Amino acid sequence: MKLIIPMAGRGTRVRPHSHVTPKPLLPVKGKSMVERIVDTFNRVLPRHLDTGVFVLGPDFGEEIRAQLRDICARHCMTAHFAVQPRAEGTAHAVYCAGDHLEGEGIVVFADTLFEMEPGIDLEGADVVMWVKEVDDPRRFGVAVREGDRVVALVEKPSEPISREALIGIYYVRDLAVLRRYIQQLIDQDIRGHGGEFQLTDAFDRMLKDGYVFKTATVTEWLDCGTIEALMETTRYFLHKERDTLRQGTVENSIVHEPVYVGPGARVVDSVVGPNVSIEAGAEVRGAVVRDSILFAHARVEGAVLADSLVGQHAEVRGQPQRLNIGDHSTVR
Repeated sequence: MKLIIPMAGRGTRVRPHSHVTPKPLLPVKGKSMVERIVDTFNRVLPRHLDTGVFVLGPDFGEEIRAQLRDICARHCMTAHFAVQPRAEGTAHAVYCAGDHLEGEGIVVFADTLFEMEPGIDLEGADVVMWVKEVDDPRRFGVAVREGDRVVALVEKPSEPISREALIGIYYVRDLAVLRRYIQQLIDQDIRGHGGEFQLTDAFDRMLKDGYVFKTATVTEWLDCGTIEALMETTRYFLHKERDTLRQGTVENSIVHEPVYVGPGARVVDSVVGPNVSIEAGAEVRGAVVRDSILFAHARVEGAVLADSLVGQHAEVRGQPQRLNIGDHSTVR
């Protein structure tokens, strides 16, 4: 089974951390969003993923491809890459996967993380759409069901016709069929919200032509699309995955759990926590840090930080601060 991840977006709401690293490759308590998605699907699907297809931006370099290959290798998957030359909507992003759109697969937009129970039933459906019940469906696209079958897709309904919000995860029994329907949108220049080609419009056409759509549910839907959401989702996994918190070194320090200390990371003569993620190779020395994320190889020394993000290889020294600084920055 294939995993199709469009990830050509610029991640503008999590800048400066997405200037160099695409948002789906940002770590959330030690694992990138992409790897967490792969882990989840391999745990709950009846068949394991064997292929990853990543739709990248035109300026994404070899380092990004290498990271994605490594993730796939760890999960016995083959990695393939495609390019979306310009942003023209969700359907266009999927369409750029080209010849890889054949056979069965999962299409997922990596703006969010999610959790679901094992034993997902894919039988008897051409498309399975993952949904989450929400209090205010007017903010979302929703699936309208009769029994176990989807009968309509409605974008931001003004009336409470359904509370099952589409969350951007889809199983497609035959990706070649989806590709044909997206081709129709492009050939006929049928654009939806924002003047772009929307994947829900392709699905709506499939639905009206008699293809069988069903839904599946998630137990958690965790946003990573903004700085605040990324920090909140990191806090969620810090509290949930307490058995894997300590992988680096803590010396002569006070730790207020939960605190993640990644491989090769060090905490020396410091007070850290609660709700701190110190990624691989980062160092905290003679500092006080709480409610913060330190990305790989960051260094905080002689400072007091709260509610902060410190980019990869960045360095912070000195007076108390609340920061959001990007990779290779220095604040003293």
